[in-house]
Amino acid sequence: MKYIKTNIQDVIILEPTVFGDERGFFMETFRADEFANVTGARPFVQDNHSKSSKGILRGLHYQTEKTQGKLVRVISGKVFDVAVDIRKDSPTLGNWVGVELSAENRRQLWIPEGFAHGFYVISDSAEFVYKCTDYYHPQSEVSLKWNDIEVGIKWPLFEDDIPILSNKDKNGLSFSLIPKI
Repeated sequence: MKYIKTNIQDVIILEPTVFGDERGFFMETFRADEFANVTGARPFVQDNHSKSSKGILRGLHYQTEKTQGKLVRVISGKVFDVAVDIRKDSPTLGNWVGVELSAENRRQLWIPEGFAHGFYVISDSAEFVYKCTDYYHPQSEVSLKWNDIEVGIKWPLFEDDIPILSNKDKNGLSFSLIPKI
C-alpha cells in the first residue's frame, strides 16, 4: 500500500498495489497494523455501504460526539470526495482536500476525526464503502453547507448545476456557525 500525503497533513490517500492478469486482479485493501502505524487511528468499529446516482451530493457531515475517522473508497463508479478540517486548534482549520475516488483508480481516502466529509457522484451511479472509528450518533450529527463561500470547495458540478441534496444537506450550516471540535 502506498500512503500519499495531501495538502492537509492528516488526510491521506491510500493507493493499493494491484496484482492482475487475464483472470482478474487481487489487492489488499486494508491492513490494521500498517494503517495504525501510519495514521495512529483508533480501530474501526462500523462499516457502511451506500449507492447513489449521478449528481447526488452527500454531506458535508460530522459528529460533535462520538467523532468518527473514516476510511472511504468506491467499489463501483466514481465520486469526488471531500474532507474539510473543522478542528478548532488546527492550523488548517477551514481548509479542504478533494480527491477523485473510483472503482478504476482503487484509491481510498483516510479522513481522521475532526473533519466534515462529503462526496459528489460523477458517474451514472456509485457504490461507496467506508469504515468508521466510532458508531453513528445521529443526535450529534452536523451538516456543513456544501457550497459555503468561506470554505470554497470547487466541486466538479455538471454544467454548474445544483447537486441533488437531502433535506438535511439543503439546510446545512455555514462554516462560521458550525461547532468546531
